[in-house]
Amino acid sequence: MTGTALRLGVNIDHVATIRNARGGDYPSPLRAAQIAAKAGADGITAHLREDRRHIKDADIPLLRNEVKLPLNFEMAATAEMVAIAAEHKPHAACIVPEKREEVTTEGGLDAAGQHNRLSPIVRELVNAGCRVSLFIEADSAQLKAAASLGAPVVELHAGRYCELEGAAQQAELERITAAAREGAALGLEIHIGHGLTFENVKPIAAIAEAKELNIGHFLIAEAIFLGLGPAVQEMRRLMNEARGISQ
Repeated sequence: MTGTALRLGVNIDHVATIRNARGGDYPSPLRAAQIAAKAGADGITAHLREDRRHIKDADIPLLRNEVKLPLNFEMAATAEMVAIAAEHKPHAACIVPEKREEVTTEGGLDAAGQHNRLSPIVRELVNAGCRVSLFIEADSAQLKAAASLGAPVVELHAGRYCELEGAAQQAELERITAAAREGAALGLEIHIGHGLTFENVKPIAAIAEAKELNIGHFLIAEAIFLGLGPAVQEMRRLMNEARGISQ
């Protein structure tokens, strides 16, 4: 039996990290996005952080206008980022928690606890024409809050699953699977991301309710050894295999 193909969103933030380590324009996040598109990616993700540690403001219009794939603009829930999203109108705006001291995103957004603060932000982004996504934990209260906020998409945080092993990892997989099922029943489109690799992606990709995986750091790191195009192609192969899709 053949399953439904998953979309693959490729996060190119850490191409910009390498660029910024030395200054200048190389390597180009735009070129990375174009290579990923040619290799079979379905979308490009870029996180414009408050401190501009990787993606810069000038990258956003280039990615939005020069890449023939939807741009998923990851952003903190701030007036500055809402204004940037409203100006460039990316296909999707994914609201993520952000702390300046963190190395990478450490967990999901507290959509339930910040409901009143997030409500006008979600509304502004929707009015700007963005498809709003909330990056949340695989938790019933967070799913219900996302649905009540009017966000059509949630991205479930896979970080704990990727860090665990054995029975603990299996339990986390079951938690994510149950959340995906509940979210879909609430009318939410289910995406999953953070920490996924060649070794751990297939059980996540096999979750029937999932529509998209967003993968970045691992693919950019693996590109050092394989090249970005082959790394994207291999991830696509594994995702398809998990869904029972012929290559």
